[in-house]
Amino acid sequence: MELNPKSEIKKTKKMKIVLAIDGSDFSEVAINELKKMTLSSNSEIHIINVYELPKTTGLGLHTMGGKIGNYIEEIKSNAQKLGNKIVSEASDKIKAENKALTITTSVVSGLPKSTINEKAENWGADLIVVGSQGHGALSRLVLGSVSQYLTTNAKCSVLIARDRNKK
Repeated sequence: MELNPKSEIKKTKKMKIVLAIDGSDFSEVAINELKKMTLSSNSEIHIINVYELPKTTGLGLHTMGGKIGNYIEEIKSNAQKLGNKIVSEASDKIKAENKALTITTSVVSGLPKSTINEKAENWGADLIVVGSQGHGALSRLVLGSVSQYLTTNAKCSVLIARDRNKK
């Protein structure tokens, strides 16, 4: 039987997915949701962890010498180490499900909601996956919501993973 070129199976579209995680239980839900997806082997996942440095008070706390001056650098170093561990473990979990996926990682300092959105835009992501912390309306008003910001501002689709067992 001869195949008609028009009837050949189309090559599966490559997906570019940004997985934004912070090491919380909510991030674990997002990782598990991504692992359930059937992705083509040419899909790419970029796992990002964004940490915020504390806002300094006073006049240039971070530029002062001695122990106080090293405080910010120590926080940054510890956040970077923890972030690297978080994205590495997530990468291992996803690779265990599909070894053919291309997975890259980054750990950066910034405001999580805008940094995640910028990464997705600059990278040309098709999808952003985040966990839902399930804040109520008052908490979102006070704290802001990464997932709410992304659903409003992202130029690609956003998947907010929720734990079905939490009420």
